Amino acid sequence: MSRILGPDDVRRALARIAHEIVERERIDGLVLVGIADRGDHLAVRLSREISKIEGVEVPVGVLDITFYRDDIGLTAEAPEVHETRIPFDITGRTVVLVDDVLYTGRTIRAAMDALMDLGRPRRIRLAVLVDRGHRELPIRADFVGKNVPTQLDDDVRVMIKEVDGEDGAVVQEGSPGRPLKKAPAVAGQEESA
Repeated sequence: MSRILGPDDVRRALARIAHEIVERERIDGLVLVGIADRGDHLAVRLSREISKIEGVEVPVGVLDITFYRDDIGLTAEAPEVHETRIPFDITGRTVVLVDDVLYTGRTIRAAMDALMDLGRPRRIRLAVLVDRGHRELPIRADFVGKNVPTQLDDDVRVMIKEVDGEDGAVVQEGSPGRPLKKAPAVAGQEESA
């Protein structure tokens, strides 16, 4: 297991993302929506950082995407359900979705579906602490704390002080218990043993 972010790295990454958001987006009409259950804590911290820079409090909401996921029911485990709390109208506003790790893009697709059920944002931006690559959908982050090249079978874990007692991120190579993903066989080619 290798540590890719420590507490100071997380703090600096969030400060940098906050500055990038302020530089690229109008603060008027901006809201942050964190994907439960780590993205919401990161969204609160980003709001604080933006407040330090601009002197304006940016509203923060929490989005649960459990029932929007395309893998619900594919595993025997019951999904962990969180509460969606967005105490403001997102219609006509710039929504910055906040998550801890961007991987396949499926979580973000689910989050966009959930947002559209709540209103019609003017635009949606994406901020992530770690982008590990391996997208399955055409989704990219607008604001990234750290890009980390990984293998498909690696496990990237972000720890957030509010949930895990510490800030940081680690990569565990070739996670045990997780099957290696094989590339699909090409028609007309034999699989080699």
